[in-house]
Amino acid sequence: MTEHSLFISDLHLAPERPQIIDLFTRFVNEIAVKADTLYILGDFLEYWIGDDDRAEGLEPVFAALNALHDAGVRVKLMHGNRDFLIGRKMAKKYHFEIIDDPIVEQLNNTPVLLMHGDLLCTDDVDYQKFRQKVRNRALLRLFLLLPLFIRERIARSLRNTSEKATAMKSDEIMDVNQQAVLDTMREYGVSLLIHGHTHRPAIHEVSVDGHNARRIVLGDWYKDGNYLEFRNNEPELVQYS
Repeated sequence: MTEHSLFISDLHLAPERPQIIDLFTRFVNEIAVKADTLYILGDFLEYWIGDDDRAEGLEPVFAALNALHDAGVRVKLMHGNRDFLIGRKMAKKYHFEIIDDPIVEQLNNTPVLLMHGDLLCTDDVDYQKFRQKVRNRALLRLFLLLPLFIRERIARSLRNTSEKATAMKSDEIMDVNQQAVLDTMREYGVSLLIHGHTHRPAIHEVSVDGHNARRIVLGDWYKDGNYLEFRNNEPELVQYS
């Protein structure tokens, strides 16, 4: 029996974008409930400052996750660069599994490398340095000890700084480095890589040491939705609106 898997990333769900929250809940009810596994490869939420986040306006999102659990669909979530503070408490409450970045999953006996994708953007040196700092475990523990209102202020400040910095960078710098892609696929011994982050949905044919391989990029959900359907070892990118 073949596994029916779906992949999404970069939904950036936030109360300020209720139409995308509605789109996600419709996607769950119409599409995802029919799958065996839903993989969420990072930036599911626009921001998350700890599992005591007030999460106002996100109630339909969490109800949708519970609906998937009730339907018997496994949900596997990978941290992105915006929601890496999603923790075990939230995962337990809403019935999903937090998976590592990167991770190799077996899909119908095919090893597939899953990543959020930001680790492949090695040309963006400033971002990589920033990522290393904010993912420091000791720093994160200290951050989570701060009162919620202070964490909210810090998160808003970091978002504003990030948006300004991104606006000044070229598309080339913010895209993946092709050599980093090949080196990573070679390291993990895979011929299929699926990732998000760059918001450039496409299926790329690549060659790793003379062997045919593919890199599949998931799109964002800023205007419309999209997902990757993986069934019978035939991946297909699907637009959803």
